[in-house]
Amino acid sequence: MTEETPGFDEQQDADVTPGASSDDAAETAGPASSEAGPAGAGTDATAGLTAQLDQARTALAERTADLQRLQAEYQNYRRRVERDRVTVKEVAVAGMLSELLPVLDDIGRARDHGELVGGFKSVAESVEAVTAKLGLVQFGKEGEPFDPTIHEALMHSYAPDVTETTCVAILQPGYRIGERTIRPARVAVAEPQPGAQQAKPQADAKAEQAEAEPEAAKPDEENGGPQEG
Repeated sequence: MTEETPGFDEQQDADVTPGASSDDAAETAGPASSEAGPAGAGTDATAGLTAQLDQARTALAERTADLQRLQAEYQNYRRRVERDRVTVKEVAVAGMLSELLPVLDDIGRARDHGELVGGFKSVAESVEAVTAKLGLVQFGKEGEPFDPTIHEALMHSYAPDVTETTCVAILQPGYRIGERTIRPARVAVAEPQPGAQQAKPQADAKAEQAEAEPEAAKPDEENGGPQEG
């Protein structure tokens, strides 16, 4: 007959229960630790992407500013090149036409003396048409005010019928291309006589007085003269 040892089953149950409790605790703690790891990694990745985005935006702003600056420099360069090209063209054309001015002067003198006839007339008109097509403009007329920027006075005199320095004769016409003067007009000028300015106000006063006297006598004439007593 076998004897049962008191407390053996309780001992065995007590030994098994603590082990099971430790396994359950490990299983319970495991998922919590695994969930905390991915959350921290996601925050770090978001911060890194944000920093990269800020760097990309800064680089884009710098490249855009560089592109705008280069575009402005290129536009300024194009304007300078176009301006220089026009200036060089005008200088070249002006130099060529300057050599033709004596020919044009001869044509003008021949026209004034009635010698521009026949084949010479056709050639002269062709030369004038070509120079006009290249932009050559003739200027200088008798009676216009003297302008030292476009006129060159070769002769000087006084005249009673002018109120300012006036071109009274065109000795050689002037020529220009656009705003560039190739040759000033060579003229004879006349200035008002020194005593003319003082005599003119007196003459005007006398004329006004002469006009006023008939006006004063007009009421008596309209009334039929003085009445008889």
